[in-house]
Amino acid sequence: MSTQHAGILLVDDMEDNLTALEAVLASLNEPLVRARSGEEAMKALLRQPIALVLLDIRMPGMDGFETAAHIKRLDQTRDVPIIFLTGADDDSGYAFRGYATGAADYLTKPFDPWVLRAKVSVFLDLYRKGREVERLRKEIQNLRSRVGDAP
Repeated sequence: MSTQHAGILLVDDMEDNLTALEAVLASLNEPLVRARSGEEAMKALLRQPIALVLLDIRMPGMDGFETAAHIKRLDQTRDVPIIFLTGADDDSGYAFRGYATGAADYLTKPFDPWVLRAKVSVFLDLYRKGREVERLRKEIQNLRSRVGDAP
Protein backbone atom coordinates (compact mmCIF):
# COMPACT_ATOMS: atom_id res chain seq x y z
CA MET A 1 0.00 0.00 0.00
CA SER A 2 1.55 3.32 -1.01
CA THR A 3 0.50 6.15 1.21
CA GLN A 4 1.09 9.67 0.10
CA HIS A 5 2.45 11.71 2.96
CA ALA A 6 0.25 14.65 3.78
CA GLY A 7 1.99 17.77 4.90
CA ILE A 8 1.89 19.73 8.10
CA LEU A 9 1.08 23.33 7.23
CA LEU A 10 2.98 25.85 9.37
CA VAL A 11 1.40 29.31 9.19
CA ASP A 12 3.19 32.24 10.84
CA ASP A 13 4.29 35.65 9.59
CA MET A 14 7.52 35.47 11.64
CA GLU A 15 10.46 33.61 10.08
CA ASP A 16 11.93 32.71 13.51
CA ASN A 17 8.67 31.02 14.53
CA LEU A 18 8.55 28.97 11.32
CA THR A 19 12.16 27.91 11.80
CA ALA A 20 11.46 26.88 15.42
CA LEU A 21 8.41 24.83 14.34
CA GLU A 22 10.45 23.11 11.62
CA ALA A 23 13.21 22.27 14.11
CA VAL A 24 10.72 20.72 16.56
CA LEU A 25 8.78 18.77 13.92
CA ALA A 26 11.62 17.65 11.62
CA SER A 27 12.02 14.36 13.52
CA LEU A 28 8.48 13.33 12.50
CA ASN A 29 9.71 12.87 8.91
CA GLU A 30 6.60 14.42 7.39
CA PRO A 31 6.53 17.19 4.78
CA LEU A 32 6.54 20.62 6.43
CA VAL A 33 4.85 23.30 4.34
CA ARG A 34 5.43 26.95 5.20
CA ALA A 35 3.03 29.84 4.77
CA ARG A 36 3.75 33.41 5.87
CA SER A 37 0.11 34.59 5.65
CA GLY A 38 -3.47 33.38 5.67
CA GLU A 39 -3.63 33.84 1.91
CA GLU A 40 -0.52 31.69 1.39
CA ALA A 41 -2.00 29.07 3.72
CA MET A 42 -5.19 28.83 1.67
CA LYS A 43 -3.20 28.35 -1.55
CA ALA A 44 -1.06 25.63 0.07
CA LEU A 45 -4.16 23.78 1.33
CA LEU A 46 -5.61 23.67 -2.18
CA ARG A 47 -2.32 22.55 -3.80
CA GLN A 48 -1.50 19.44 -1.78
CA PRO A 49 -2.83 17.10 0.90
CA ILE A 50 -2.47 18.61 4.37
CA ALA A 51 -2.99 16.50 7.50
CA LEU A 52 -2.81 19.34 10.03
CA VAL A 53 -2.47 23.12 10.24
CA LEU A 54 -0.44 24.88 12.92
CA LEU A 55 -1.80 28.40 12.73
CA ASP A 56 -0.56 31.57 14.40
CA ILE A 57 -3.42 33.79 15.51
CA ARG A 58 -1.71 37.17 15.24
CA MET A 59 -0.77 37.93 11.64
CA PRO A 60 -1.14 41.07 9.57
CA GLY A 61 -3.88 41.00 6.94
CA MET A 62 -5.92 37.84 7.31
CA ASP A 63 -5.36 36.78 10.93
CA GLY A 64 -5.54 33.22 12.24
CA PHE A 65 -9.24 33.41 13.06
CA GLU A 66 -10.14 34.58 9.55
CA THR A 67 -7.85 31.96 8.01
CA ALA A 68 -9.47 29.22 10.10
CA ALA A 69 -12.93 30.40 9.08
CA HIS A 70 -11.93 30.18 5.40
CA ILE A 71 -10.44 26.70 5.93
CA LYS A 72 -13.63 25.45 7.61
CA ARG A 73 -15.85 26.93 4.87
CA LEU A 74 -14.32 24.98 1.98
CA ASP A 75 -15.51 21.41 1.36
CA GLN A 76 -12.01 20.13 0.54
CA THR A 77 -10.41 21.60 3.69
CA ARG A 78 -13.17 21.69 6.32
CA ASP A 79 -12.00 18.47 7.99
CA VAL A 80 -8.34 19.49 8.29
CA PRO A 81 -7.61 19.94 12.01
CA ILE A 82 -6.17 23.26 13.18
CA ILE A 83 -3.95 23.85 16.20
CA PHE A 84 -3.85 27.54 17.05
CA LEU A 85 -0.57 29.01 18.29
CA THR A 86 -0.49 32.27 20.20
CA GLY A 87 1.68 34.31 22.54
CA ALA A 88 1.32 33.84 26.30
CA ASP A 89 0.31 37.47 26.80
CA ASP A 90 -2.52 37.36 24.28
CA ASP A 91 -6.14 37.94 25.21
CA SER A 92 -7.58 35.08 27.27
CA GLY A 93 -10.65 35.13 25.02
CA TYR A 94 -8.49 33.91 22.14
CA ALA A 95 -8.80 30.28 23.23
CA PHE A 96 -12.60 30.44 23.27
CA ARG A 97 -12.66 32.26 19.94
CA GLY A 98 -10.22 29.72 18.49
CA TYR A 99 -12.34 26.75 19.47
CA ALA A 100 -15.47 28.54 18.26
CA THR A 101 -13.76 29.03 14.88
CA GLY A 102 -13.09 25.32 14.57
CA ALA A 103 -9.71 24.76 16.20
CA ALA A 104 -8.97 21.23 17.34
CA ASP A 105 -6.40 22.46 19.87
CA TYR A 106 -4.67 25.54 21.16
CA LEU A 107 -1.04 26.04 22.29
CA THR A 108 0.62 29.02 23.89
CA LYS A 109 4.08 30.19 22.79
CA PRO A 110 6.67 29.48 23.87
CA PHE A 111 5.45 25.89 23.60
CA ASP A 112 7.03 22.77 25.03
CA PRO A 113 8.61 20.98 22.03
CA TRP A 114 7.70 17.55 23.43
CA VAL A 115 4.03 18.54 23.89
CA LEU A 116 3.85 20.01 20.38
CA ARG A 117 5.41 16.89 18.81
CA ALA A 118 3.09 14.62 20.81
CA LYS A 119 -0.04 16.56 19.77
CA VAL A 120 1.02 16.69 16.12
CA SER A 121 1.77 12.94 16.18
CA VAL A 122 -1.75 12.21 17.41
CA PHE A 123 -3.30 14.22 14.57
CA LEU A 124 -1.01 12.57 12.00
CA ASP A 125 -2.05 9.17 13.30
CA LEU A 126 -5.73 10.12 13.04
CA TYR A 127 -5.14 11.34 9.48
CA ARG A 128 -3.47 8.05 8.50
CA LYS A 129 -6.24 5.99 10.09
CA GLY A 130 -8.87 8.07 8.29
CA ARG A 131 -7.13 7.44 4.94
CA GLU A 132 -6.95 3.71 5.70
CA VAL A 133 -10.66 3.59 6.56
CA GLU A 134 -11.43 5.37 3.29
CA ARG A 135 -9.22 2.93 1.34
CA LEU A 136 -10.96 -0.06 2.96
CA ARG A 137 -14.39 1.44 2.28
CA LYS A 138 -13.53 1.76 -1.43
CA GLU A 139 -12.15 -1.77 -1.49
CA ILE A 140 -15.38 -3.14 0.02
CA GLN A 141 -17.42 -1.09 -2.44
CA ASN A 142 -15.39 -2.52 -5.35
CA LEU A 143 -15.81 -6.06 -4.06
CA ARG A 144 -19.56 -5.58 -3.68
CA SER A 145 -19.89 -4.25 -7.20
CA ARG A 146 -17.87 -7.18 -8.59
CA VAL A 147 -19.94 -9.72 -6.66
CA GLY A 148 -23.10 -7.98 -7.87
CA ASP A 149 -21.84 -8.23 -11.48
CA ALA A 150 -21.02 -11.95 -11.19
CA PRO A 151 -23.24 -14.31 -13.24
